[in-house]
Amino acid sequence: MLVRVRTTRTTLATIAAVAALTLAGCSGSGGGDPSGTAGGAPTATTTPVPVPVPTPTATADAATSRAFAALEERDDARIGVVAIDTADGSSVGYRADERFAFASTNKAFIAAAVLDASSGEDLDEVVHYGRGDLLEYAPVTSRYVDEGMTVRALVDAAVRESDNTAANLLVERLGGVGGVSRWLRGIGDDVTRVDRVEPDLNTAVPGDPRDTTTPAQSASDLRAVLVGDALDAGDRELLRSSMAGTTTGDGTIRAGVPAGWTVADKTGTASYGVRNDIAVVRPPGRDPVVLVVFTAHERADAEPSDALVAAATRLAVQRIG
Repeated sequence: MLVRVRTTRTTLATIAAVAALTLAGCSGSGGGDPSGTAGGAPTATTTPVPVPVPTPTATADAATSRAFAALEERDDARIGVVAIDTADGSSVGYRADERFAFASTNKAFIAAAVLDASSGEDLDEVVHYGRGDLLEYAPVTSRYVDEGMTVRALVDAAVRESDNTAANLLVERLGGVGGVSRWLRGIGDDVTRVDRVEPDLNTAVPGDPRDTTTPAQSASDLRAVLVGDALDAGDRELLRSSMAGTTTGDGTIRAGVPAGWTVADKTGTASYGVRNDIAVVRPPGRDPVVLVVFTAHERADAEPSDALVAAATRLAVQRIG
């Protein structure tokens, strides 16, 4: 369905739906984000939603629903996609309102919440932690146990390197998972559930609503923090810079967009073959596109697939572009 999203710093009106995407294809398998651990095809429809400027109404395209269903059947997977063209608010999606485990994609919003709550002086504060605080995946924080890290550096480590210890230290700074949830509610997100910290949030058992969101809501939140005014300009640029330098997503959305598009993204990996990526991508000379791709499987031993995320990305950007 067609989606229009408008954001403010304190309010985010979310209108999410499922729309058709253009037939495309690709195949292959990929690796996963090292920070992670352990139905029938829906029919695409379109619904116009008023926006400040006239926008052509997309038409339903059953072929694109079949294309996504074919990807799901090929990989024995479930795919959720939303792409929003910020130039006119038009949006396309597939399983946009179904719940998926968000995995480490939520680190982008943990970081946003910390940035929103912090002054420049706060960001320069040094946070001290011990070796007992280090989780298995701590590529950055493990190097600075003796001297500690600034809040600003923890934000960058959690987003750019998906450092689990950094993410948990930021959650603690917000007062726990309840603090993350309150911040999300403050920008209008009453869908996302934040229940646990790393690495427990990555169990991703099918049907478990804990630590889940929908592609539509994730896209709305990402639009708010990187395109809208949920963050001050300086905080927004700090987050965008860290996401632009993400080291865990070369095979996902970055591999699916055309050459020359810029990407600021945050990946996530979890059990049951969960492999996700959320991004703001910018075609040359055009306004940015907000893109969310979630993938999951029913089998606990399923492997996450970068190539599946890239394939879904190709379908989405062909339709939105």
